[in-house]
Amino acid sequence: MGGNQSWVTEFILVGFQLSAERELLLFWIFSLLYIFSLMANGMILGLIFLDPSLHTPMYFFLSHLAIIDMSYASNNVPKMLANLLNEKRTISFVSCILQTFLYLAFAATECLILVVMSYDRYVAICHPLQYTIIMTWRVCMMLAFMSWSCGLALSLVHAILLLRLPFCGPLHVNHLFCEILSILKLACADTWVNQVVIFAACVFVLVGPLCLMLASYMHILWAILKMQTKEGRRKAFSTCSSHLCVVGLFFGIAMVVYMVPDSNQREEQEKMLSLFHSLFNPVLNPLIYSLRNAQVKGALHRALQRMRSMKGVDRVLVG
Repeated sequence: MGGNQSWVTEFILVGFQLSAERELLLFWIFSLLYIFSLMANGMILGLIFLDPSLHTPMYFFLSHLAIIDMSYASNNVPKMLANLLNEKRTISFVSCILQTFLYLAFAATECLILVVMSYDRYVAICHPLQYTIIMTWRVCMMLAFMSWSCGLALSLVHAILLLRLPFCGPLHVNHLFCEILSILKLACADTWVNQVVIFAACVFVLVGPLCLMLASYMHILWAILKMQTKEGRRKAFSTCSSHLCVVGLFFGIAMVVYMVPDSNQREEQEKMLSLFHSLFNPVLNPLIYSLRNAQVKGALHRALQRMRSMKGVDRVLVG
């Protein structure tokens, strides 16, 4: 570690190599997406906290997903936006390692939370009579705690293995933020241990969870086909298909980036793919999982009604 500090104190994030006009345009687009993701996920958190009808296991896990998405975006996007406006795109060594640690922690935790959410839906649809017995609050708390613990532990292992490497230049990270594979390319030592651990972690948080989710949704779809009403089948298919699209994009992109053999030609493509996790996924999740939901719409309507009634009371008191 001492060698690292004596050789490297900061990295330079290459980012997009575009004209100033295009980078300014990207700044405004990314800013709007970032603000929308914070507002949408923040609104969902507020509704789940305030509305008693949303105090159920499904919305408990959705609140964790909202927290992860807000944290995920806030870890990467502010620095990305600053770099779009500045010619000096440096980041300190400590900040870079911290950004990498948090990025991996939130990513792994989201993978595991998505698995837990698919299991919750499986129990709700396939075993509705046993749902309250199986999905107790104790079980929900334990599943959430295990997801966060595993995500943080895996990320800590990656960070420790990263810190043991010497970095002696060049210092240009060819990415939008401090992404672990891009940092490993700057090490002047053998990184095979890091690569093996990354692959093993991918099997644990990507391949395994994806297989479990696909199995859950297969059982769910089979249960949907047995439903008597066409309207019930249509709504259930609509919900499951949108969920599967988001899950497929999230896991598919992550597997392409971290499990497919790397090449220099793919570096620019990986920058674009990373935007999905940092920007688009935090926007899509609240739209797909929550804001299309009738219960969330109802909670939002009730919250707006309460706000209107409170304004009416204030006017009466002032008058």
